[in-house]
Amino acid sequence: MFGPAALLTLATLSGLLAGFAREWLLVAAWGAGGRSDAFLVAMFLPEALRTLLAGGLLSAALLPLWQAQAPQRRGGWLAGQLRHWLGAGLGLAALLSLAAPWLTRALAPGIGAAHAELAAAALRWLAWLAPGLLAQAVLAVPLQAQGRFLLAGLGSLLFNLPAAFYLYWAGPAATATALAQCFLAGSLLMAAALLPGNWRLGWRPWLRAGRGEVIQAWRQLWPLLASGAASQGLGLLERLAASLLGEGTITLLNLARKLINLPLIALMSLNQVLLGKMSGALGADRLRLLERGLAACTLLTLPAAAGLIGAAPALVALLLPGGLAASGLPLLLALYAPGIVFGAWNALLARYCYAGGDTRGPLALELAGSALSAALLLTLPRWLGLPGLALATLAGVWLTGALLAARLGQRLLPRLARQGLAASVPLAAAGLLLFPLRGFGPWPQLALAALAGAVLLLGLGWRFRSESTTPTASHPDNANGIPSDPRA
Repeated sequence: MFGPAALLTLATLSGLLAGFAREWLLVAAWGAGGRSDAFLVAMFLPEALRTLLAGGLLSAALLPLWQAQAPQRRGGWLAGQLRHWLGAGLGLAALLSLAAPWLTRALAPGIGAAHAELAAAALRWLAWLAPGLLAQAVLAVPLQAQGRFLLAGLGSLLFNLPAAFYLYWAGPAATATALAQCFLAGSLLMAAALLPGNWRLGWRPWLRAGRGEVIQAWRQLWPLLASGAASQGLGLLERLAASLLGEGTITLLNLARKLINLPLIALMSLNQVLLGKMSGALGADRLRLLERGLAACTLLTLPAAAGLIGAAPALVALLLPGGLAASGLPLLLALYAPGIVFGAWNALLARYCYAGGDTRGPLALELAGSALSAALLLTLPRWLGLPGLALATLAGVWLTGALLAARLGQRLLPRLARQGLAASVPLAAAGLLLFPLRGFGPWPQLALAALAGAVLLLGLGWRFRSESTTPTASHPDNANGIPSDPRA
């Protein structure tokens, strides 16, 4: 499990670091103000599509269909899927480009007219990222089915590199149009990198696909698409609420999200690997994979979340341009951090359903959590300001997790509730004891937070190792609360 996940993690880490460098260079060049806000508004829809695809939207739908094809039919199946999704991407790009002025005003009603025009001009170029992003997601499926995750994981690096190099070279003279064109080049690079591997697997662009194969893909996809659209709708509401809190707030929100994404790389990689493994497993074997996956998620995310909370002021002071440490960004980052742990559990529970071909079951549950978050996003930021954005999101994550655990049964809900309370202890301790230490300087605070995270990681690692070497059947009341017998 950890071998392929480690390779994918390293590949994804390189992409996230390039993305973080891109954000840093953007703020350094343009500042945390209206110009940066405008470009981030234009980036929201293309970036939302990229996030959905990187999180496995298409792969979760297409991977079971690829595996169900006879080996001699797979090349034609892939050719048909690629043609269809390229066409869908071109249609989506044309629609976004034409609707750019109205979309940017709807996404951020709080920005000024001049910045809204800048955002619309950038979106007209950024809309054309869609074909390359969709092509990359389709081409990644055969490679992931063979356990070859590295090239697909490098997509984020290839996407971000042209923009990062341009911002470094141009500095304050960078223009929104040229930056958007750099992202377009990155989207084409990430798709082109996967063509040689698929050619070796038998794909040829002229092969004919069977009838009804695209319809099957959409049947698998639409529940995932609805769930993903709800999740990205929350991101839209976040930016809408942030635009009403003042100039530069969208940039602060985006930076907090970028920093939170850094520890999520191992989780995304682990989920992609587990999805492939669980798709090929049945019954008790799939349950055992879920059990180990939940333990691994806790091992990877809880130390990272506690460290982020404790080191939030230091990280902002050391990693981001000057002046942001005195803003509300450190507190916003700390309040988003607990969602790393609970969101990790939710993602794995949902993928357990996806692996069995059930993409519709988790949809209503995820929509219920999204609805709660949406309602709170319309109210909490008015009363609490920036912290209200993070608290609204966390409430929805909790509700989604509770509903998914209750659906799966296996006495999972009460056990995960106890695990959640136990996980809250180190998170609260980091917030109460380490976060207020900003007065001692960033380096001492960072060192103490890193030490606390390392101790927590070692403790959880020892527990994970001891449980993995003990026969599961003798531990029906294991840490993740899933009996080894599916009939239990």
